[in-house]
Amino acid sequence: MPRLLLTGANGFVGKILTRRLQDVGYQVIALSSSEPRADHGADEHLVCDIRDADALEQAMAQAKPSHVVHLAAVSHVPTSFKEPLRTWQTNVMGSMNLLEAIRLQAPDAFVLFPSSSEVYGAAFKSGLALDELTPCEPLNPYAASKVAAESAFREYFRQGIKGVIARPFNHIGAQQSPDFVSASFARQIALIEAGQQAPVLKVGNLEATRDFLDVQDVCNAYIELLKLADKPGHPNCVNIASGRSLQIRQVLDLMLSLSSATITVELDPERLRPSDIPVALGNSTRLMQCTGWTPSIPLEQTLKELLDYWREQVKHTD
Repeated sequence: MPRLLLTGANGFVGKILTRRLQDVGYQVIALSSSEPRADHGADEHLVCDIRDADALEQAMAQAKPSHVVHLAAVSHVPTSFKEPLRTWQTNVMGSMNLLEAIRLQAPDAFVLFPSSSEVYGAAFKSGLALDELTPCEPLNPYAASKVAAESAFREYFRQGIKGVIARPFNHIGAQQSPDFVSASFARQIALIEAGQQAPVLKVGNLEATRDFLDVQDVCNAYIELLKLADKPGHPNCVNIASGRSLQIRQVLDLMLSLSSATITVELDPERLRPSDIPVALGNSTRLMQCTGWTPSIPLEQTLKELLDYWREQVKHTD
């Protein structure tokens, strides 16, 4: 059974990916910076801050993985503006520490690095569906740190480490933090329905258009990309995108249609981002060609599951 080390295992995607990887036959060694919850589900769990190079090397030696998925990151854009140093230390030096640990302790492992569509930044102003040949023009500390981390991975790939960089576009689903737009909508609707919030939903920029994916579809893509370990000559960087654009206002309208509550929508200036771009759309032809992956989960299903998740959360905190 292949052994897979998963960093950032306690995060939104990490918890979901752990179970999906186990379902397809991986033994998952979850690595996170804090003790796991009782229901974390991994086969093994290691506690380590990826900013600690020595501790990470020891964890790698203990895990002895055949595969690595590196999810650990400061991934919230507003946080990256508030805490740029922690963002760079985690996203760049943490990635460097991981790569060195792989080189020294698991040189034959195949590593998947989920970067972010945020790396394209100002390039999105073209309004086109961007592919992997588009130059990166990051517009925030998070995106800039991901570009730097990608450069580190490419250098280690050049030196012989095997792996692939993925650039997922906006992915959403149950368990996502309300720091992110669709989960914020869902949580507020659930609170309003439960009478715990006035019937006013606070929003940021609703005019922006994004390429949305269900987190399960993104996990499917990650699983397909791990299979490239046995396929020499694969691309070293791929987008994960639906190729469809949807205005955030449309996402909100779909979610409001799933509720019987009467809700007023109100702009909250605190939720506006300093470098928001009008359209973010991706071309994932390269991923489809090398793996056969296509997204399959309708957005309406994703939003219903997300809203139902937050209804349950609110019910248990009442």
